[in-house]
Amino acid sequence: MTSPRRRLRITVVWSLTATATLAAISATPFLLNAVTPAGLNWDRLSSVSQTYSALSVLFSAAALLGVAASIAFQARQTHIQNEEAHRSSHRELTALTLTHPDFLTCWEPPNTPVTQKRWRQFLVSNLIVSMWSTDFRLNLLDEQGARAVAYDHFRGEVGRAYWANSGASWHRVSDGGSDRRLQLFVRILDEAYEASVASGPPVIAADYFVPQQPPRQPDSP
Repeated sequence: MTSPRRRLRITVVWSLTATATLAAISATPFLLNAVTPAGLNWDRLSSVSQTYSALSVLFSAAALLGVAASIAFQARQTHIQNEEAHRSSHRELTALTLTHPDFLTCWEPPNTPVTQKRWRQFLVSNLIVSMWSTDFRLNLLDEQGARAVAYDHFRGEVGRAYWANSGASWHRVSDGGSDRRLQLFVRILDEAYEASVASGPPVIAADYFVPQQPPRQPDSP
């Protein structure tokens, strides 16, 4: 996948090329008039210019396409910046809630009864899934990648419990809107969740890590 920086360079090059070409086309009649010798048959030159005019239309169209591509790229960059600002605000709200557990009740209530500890874990899981959602909608994460990370996430106890609780909320948001990428993302997570459940019980949190071994004492001389 082409990086944003490379796409920007390509767009700028095409825009500059198209602009320079259009400028050269516009200046050509004046240059011809300056270098034309006296007594030139202008009727013949006019006939030739008809063919030249057809070519100038093509070059003008290419210039307009370059400008349109530049505008589209700028619009995409603005959209990415807005999404990042939204994600940053979401992170700050979640961090504030985790720091002050009394704020947990400022969010929507869980769809299923859970402990306060599990609800805090759900908030972090929501941050993770929301990050994937943004990347997917911006085409920074493809369908195969989204399916892979979601399947691994749902192999864990917390991730699987999160989607069992919050999947319905994601559906209410996506199904009620017009964002087709978001709708596709939610369907992908549904399928990854079902595949993970079909693979067997989740890995419980207590089994995520092996116990830390105490440091070995040096042998006595």
